[in-house]
Amino acid sequence: MSVTGDGDTDTVEHAVADAHRREWAFVLAATARVAGDLDLAEECVQDAYVAALDTWARDGVPRKPGAWLTAAAKRKALDALRRNRVFRTKLPLLVEPDEVDMDEPDDDAVPDDRLRLIFTCCHPALNREAQVALTLRLVCGVSTGDISRLFLVTEPTMAARITRAKKKISAARIPYRVPGADELPDRLDAVLTVVHLFYTTGHTAPSGGDLIRADLVEHALNLARILLTLMPDEPEVRGLLALLILTDARRSTRTDAQGRLVLLEDQDRSAWDRAAIDEGCHLTADAFRSGRVGRYALQAAIASLHAVAADYAATDWPQVLRLYDELLKVWPSPVVALNRAVAVSMVSGPPAALDEIDALERDGRLGGYHYLPAVRADLLRRLGRWSEAAAAYRAALDLADNAAEREFLANRLAEAVESGSGRPSER
Repeated sequence: MSVTGDGDTDTVEHAVADAHRREWAFVLAATARVAGDLDLAEECVQDAYVAALDTWARDGVPRKPGAWLTAAAKRKALDALRRNRVFRTKLPLLVEPDEVDMDEPDDDAVPDDRLRLIFTCCHPALNREAQVALTLRLVCGVSTGDISRLFLVTEPTMAARITRAKKKISAARIPYRVPGADELPDRLDAVLTVVHLFYTTGHTAPSGGDLIRADLVEHALNLARILLTLMPDEPEVRGLLALLILTDARRSTRTDAQGRLVLLEDQDRSAWDRAAIDEGCHLTADAFRSGRVGRYALQAAIASLHAVAADYAATDWPQVLRLYDELLKVWPSPVVALNRAVAVSMVSGPPAALDEIDALERDGRLGGYHYLPAVRADLLRRLGRWSEAAAAYRAALDLADNAAEREFLANRLAEAVESGSGRPSER
């Protein structure tokens, strides 16, 4: 295999880290096809990355690191299966016998191993929390520690849950494949949920220095398009793809040249991707014409209203609010209620929206969600209640992990403190 040349330590470590970030899901999904066991596949992939540190330092970084890692992990999986003399008994758990070779699947097969892995993780034998946690770990490559913080449990607790879920997949002989048409209804909502989650993990990275992980965004968009080819008549698949396309149409304007976060209301709409907006609006209209409007089509409709407005204030906020009301009926999520509160502020003013925020805080389900105090802070800032806004910005800053969001919140906090200094009570 051709390489870039001898690798010094820093270059190799950077290449391995970059390959872990970009290629983990590809390598794991491809290895799972051969290993027939998720624990074994994950172990072999980890070993492949460790082996890369030594091999790449000696021979140079491969031109296609993902292909090198996949081949190495597959070889390790096959060696392990042969060594343990369980090749014939373990293989049927997740793959068919004609899929054990090192070649790529046939052209008429589903063209993405990650999609097979998602369907495996979203089997109805697993509860929804296990489905989401497994997908985050195996498909998105999110660390167990980050997943535990998402679910507000300890890392050992989450590690145990993920292990139990993988063992259940093995014990239940859940096949590593896209299910047949008769099986799709039981899994479609979960699959759409995790593809959306995959996208949002890239749209706003949970942690790290960059706001956006473009590799995850692109992968999620590709998965959504594949799903549409598999289920072209399913309106919610169309709605999900529309939502992702419309949201991603403004990717280039979400940060400035220095990587700082730019709010929707301040983005340069002339730089939005108009071709993508047209495609997303068309898909949204198609989803609504079906007469079976679900949560993704409704979110896409909201995104389309933002996309076609001349500016933030010119958005059809009353219609946005009506769509959020409908969305809450089909998806009574506190996150939806929080987004609805923003629409309430634009229709009825910040005080009315603060009443909605108070109710969400009493509800308690968004206790560790930094956007709840962040929205409160913005509403208070708009009202000139600076000391209260500063307190809310501090609360949001304590909960945020992404560096770009933290910088934005810190700047808003400094502005609130400066504006409120020496002033009488804002009430």
